[in-house]
Amino acid sequence: MFCFKSLKIPERCALCAASPISNAKNILISVMKKIVTFGEIMMRLTTPGFRRFEQADNFSAVFGGGEANVSAALAHMGLPSAHVTCFPDNDLGRAAVAFFQKVGVDMTHTVFRGERLGLYFMETGAAMRASKIIYDRFGSAFAKSMPEWFPWASIFERAQWFHWTGITPAISATAAEACLQAAKTARQLGLTVSADVNYRRNLWQYGKTAAEVMPDLVAQCDVVVCTESDAADIFGIETGDFFSMATALMQRFPNLKKVIATRRTALSASHNRLTGICFDGSHCIESPTLDINPIVDRIGGGDAFMAGFIYGTLHYEDAASALHFATAASALKHTIEGDFNRVRVHEVEQVMEGEVSGRLLR
Repeated sequence: MFCFKSLKIPERCALCAASPISNAKNILISVMKKIVTFGEIMMRLTTPGFRRFEQADNFSAVFGGGEANVSAALAHMGLPSAHVTCFPDNDLGRAAVAFFQKVGVDMTHTVFRGERLGLYFMETGAAMRASKIIYDRFGSAFAKSMPEWFPWASIFERAQWFHWTGITPAISATAAEACLQAAKTARQLGLTVSADVNYRRNLWQYGKTAAEVMPDLVAQCDVVVCTESDAADIFGIETGDFFSMATALMQRFPNLKKVIATRRTALSASHNRLTGICFDGSHCIESPTLDINPIVDRIGGGDAFMAGFIYGTLHYEDAASALHFATAASALKHTIEGDFNRVRVHEVEQVMEGEVSGRLLR
């Protein structure tokens, strides 16, 4: 496990005239093993301000996807990350690649095939009015991607972690097969495998149910994000509390080492409270509860939580600190527009230390 805080910096850099500290960090990043994510990236079209769809005469365009958001957040935290996906071979596909490359995500393994890029439209809510999302992703290039397009053994060279979500196997049968091949290969190669099971009922339209597809995938995992409702919907595990659910999940899937989730209290669309929870096979731990008010953009909050937990697991010695880091990272994401978390490690650690006043920094 690498950690900048424990790195001994020489008085004089022997490789070049650059700052010893920045040069040593660059060297360290270059030798660290990467985190790999796999899934669809869509164009997000958001109404300006808090306008409703019927009021909008223009939209703000960015790109995002559950798994790619994790890679982008980790890149911001200084960890090498790579995302694997499929785009149409046109200007929109190239723009999406450039968007994630700009923030440091390795997009080398992007496949350019197919005809269209998936879209989703976002209307931001406020107070008692909830936000709304409309998807337009049917027949996307990623949905039509084939398992043989992704050479996982070579993709996972110099990798230490693979992350996927339940959205990917819900999109199409071929995407589900590609995801399963990726998870199995990652486990065979000794990578840590994680997933956010992220049950989206309306996505499962190709003849298979989540209950049929997801168990083989989750069987490959070391860490999963799963709530009680997801466990009931996907695995038929119906319990009254997180501890019982996580216990039953680990009994069914013996490779699991941790089950994590967030507890959200929604006081309004603009004001939430967030707590992280983790079960390690014997007991549950909870993070401090963070008050988020006002919320700027809650899309990607779960992805920020997962990215934070990956970073925390790789950099802290105990699960409690990793969970606290994940929850603080997710809370910060709610203050940032767009799909992914644009924060640095020291900003997350400031929240962990209780600095939540938001006072002006000079």
